[in-house]
Amino acid sequence: MSGDYSERLAAIMIEVKALASEYYALTGKPLGVTGEVAEHSAATLLDLQLVPPRTEGYDAIRTIDGASEKIQIKGRAISRPMKPGQRIGTIKIDADCDSVMLVLLEAATLDVIEIWEASMADVRSLLTATESKSRARGSLAITTFRTKARKVWPAEAEV
Repeated sequence: MSGDYSERLAAIMIEVKALASEYYALTGKPLGVTGEVAEHSAATLLDLQLVPPRTEGYDAIRTIDGASEKIQIKGRAISRPMKPGQRIGTIKIDADCDSVMLVLLEAATLDVIEIWEASMADVRSLLTATESKSRARGSLAITTFRTKARKVWPAEAEV
């Protein structure tokens, strides 16, 4: 990506977040840009490479020591304190990816609160651990996801 492209994309995200915040303040409803904001934020904060839209099964690639990892990114806007039972959007259980990343955003501003990551193997085990209609659809509670995940942002030293 060129510097001009990255700068313009960052500027657009600032505008989108401001508009979404204003819309939320006026209506009490989200504007529907949480996923895009979450993906862009994770890529920026964690140096991930976003893949083209509608790439099946994953949203970004992380390269470490020449090895690529495929990451499915989920975003959730929450109010603090977090209400119990809030769920993550559908996780594609048969996706060709290595891990699932959950980006928690402040509902009023869409600023990143935390980013959590779990291996796809751990996510699959959570989704199949009990018989549940929501789990069968690929949906987990945030608190359940975090039992197998590790916080990757902010780093503990930054808190």
